[in-house]
Amino acid sequence: MRDLIAVIAKRLVDHPDDVVVTEEVRPDATVYRLSVHPSDVGKIIGKQGRVANALRTVVVCAAAKHHKRVLLDIES
Repeated sequence: MRDLIAVIAKRLVDHPDDVVVTEEVRPDATVYRLSVHPSDVGKIIGKQGRVANALRTVVVCAAAKHHKRVLLDIES
């Protein structure tokens, strides 16, 4: 799942080397934290959060296929 997030995020930003995805496993869900270059935060979030919502939708659907619950946090 971490690789999926990283591949999508690297295609959206100007500084793909600065994309970092960390994983935190909790009892109820797995939390993925996406960190990008400060100038790329707007590209990851998109207008009115549309890109971020689309990215979250893809990740949640991929996790549901494996009967897991995931959350995606975007950090600046």
